[in-house]
Amino acid sequence: VQLQASGGGLVQAGESLRLSCAVSRYISGIHTRSWYRQAPEKEREFVARIVVNGQTDYADSVKGRFTISRDIRKNTFDLQMGSLMPEDTAVYYCRIDRAGSRPYWGQGTLVTVSS
Repeated sequence: VQLQASGGGLVQAGESLRLSCAVSRYISGIHTRSWYRQAPEKEREFVARIVVNGQTDYADSVKGRFTISRDIRKNTFDLQMGSLMPEDTAVYYCRIDRAGSRPYWGQGTLVTVSS
């Protein structure tokens, strides 16, 4: 199984960007779809998740600005990012968790927000 993250780029502060994560094939048992990010010289951190019942959870730093969604039929999930700030600059990684298996990670997509 491969995860392909896309949609990163260079934007100005206040603008929006939409990231997408495509899962290469259907796999059963996925209970969580998540986005993480890693800024330069910082540890990877949680950004948002959506679980099997559709419930979502966000890091405090992105609440009200970011929205995670999924399209199970298309095997994709997205991260809509609004009101971007320079501190949102990072490589964004998508991840899926399924029962009885290690997590799967995408390769990352770079988001750069200029002030």
